[in-house]
Amino acid sequence: MPNMSLKKNPMPSQEPEVRNKNFSEVALGYTEEMAVDEAQRCLHCKNMPCVKGCPVCIDIPGFIKKIADRDFEGAYEVIAESSSLPAVCGRVCPQETQCEGVCVRGIKGEPVGIGRLERFAADYHNANFKGEVHKPESNGKKVAVIGAGPAGLTCAGDLAKKGYDVTVFEALHLAGGVLVYGIPEFRLPKSIVSKEIDGLKAIGVKVETNMIIGRTLTVDDLFADGFKAVFIGSGAGLPRFMNIPGENLKGVYSANEFLTRVNLMKAYKEDSDTPIKQNRRVAVVGGGNVAMDAARCAKRLGAEEVYIVYRRSENELPARAEEIEHAKEEGIIFKTLTNPTEIIGDENSFVSAIKCVSMELGEPDESGRRRPVVKEGSEHIIDVDCVVMSIGTSPNPLIRNTTEGLETNRHGCIVTKDESGLTSREGVYAGGDAVTGAATVILAMGAGKSAAAAIDEYLK
Repeated sequence: MPNMSLKKNPMPSQEPEVRNKNFSEVALGYTEEMAVDEAQRCLHCKNMPCVKGCPVCIDIPGFIKKIADRDFEGAYEVIAESSSLPAVCGRVCPQETQCEGVCVRGIKGEPVGIGRLERFAADYHNANFKGEVHKPESNGKKVAVIGAGPAGLTCAGDLAKKGYDVTVFEALHLAGGVLVYGIPEFRLPKSIVSKEIDGLKAIGVKVETNMIIGRTLTVDDLFADGFKAVFIGSGAGLPRFMNIPGENLKGVYSANEFLTRVNLMKAYKEDSDTPIKQNRRVAVVGGGNVAMDAARCAKRLGAEEVYIVYRRSENELPARAEEIEHAKEEGIIFKTLTNPTEIIGDENSFVSAIKCVSMELGEPDESGRRRPVVKEGSEHIIDVDCVVMSIGTSPNPLIRNTTEGLETNRHGCIVTKDESGLTSREGVYAGGDAVTGAATVILAMGAGKSAAAAIDEYLK
């Protein structure tokens, strides 16, 4: 009997005034009964628009039916046929603009909680699976993957399932890419990422850390070592700044550095020694998911006031609606239609304030959003002692500068010939943020999946 409730089962979560003081996961996950009840809201549409809305084409009605039938492990198996990182996607994927955005139930109510159900199935598997993982028979062909982020891990997992001998080369000391250095513990526990990576290792994926391609080895070295194809999924880790006066002051960070100090250097632990714990008033410049992550981390680290400073209106905020709502609940102050023009320092070159102007929205720009223009006579000061710049990133130039024949565009992104990820260099494929610039985890995974299929065809 279908559940015709117009609303999703709400996600249990920590109370705002509790969670903004700790780094434990905010969302607590569905119980079995809640998952079954939510799964029964699915109408199992003939056209399956949700599948078309998923970048990795998960059989969404298929795994939801398994949950409705209380076959939770079976639900995981259906998801795992298409996704190498289901517990990650169930937490950080922007379902509201993808699978849930086209769910038929969303026409006259709320869509089915697809992401919440994916998370439930993955968490159930991780907590209860005791069987042996089947390792595919090797076909004897070696493939190198550069970058252990979402694109690289997905490509590696799909190729390993086909019997390829896959080695992932990661510049940092931990695999996971943005999943470990960028997304905070309270949104994506690192134990979840580690579990997913262990699953890939179990089917034969090798991971070599502290390997900077372009320094430790080059792409040419990889081919010389016997790899028959290379996938570049090195992400977009080079931060952008506004180039305004004062950006070289003490207390100005890129969001990448700020979040890396929190996530990899464990700034949230009591015995950690890092300057980002000493801030009382923090301004985060930007309005995306990364900006929300940085602001919510700053609050948890003890800042009394944390501002999101964004030059467009709240309607244009690019962050997920859920992340904006959580930030507001946790006490983050939103200063929209506000743009910094200068960072002011004290006599010791530490940040003491930011000078801003108020904005108003004019005609649409090339992105389709109304262009912000300065409101005359609106200059004002906000007292802060820390500024986090979260205005985007671009690919690190190291690989493109050390790889002959690799075409890039004016933004430094690798140019690919089509959706397969084939680059201008034979046998070299690329995908994720290294190609598109900063985007979402699931889009990077989709690119890794497409490239794996193309590499398989190439090597056959």
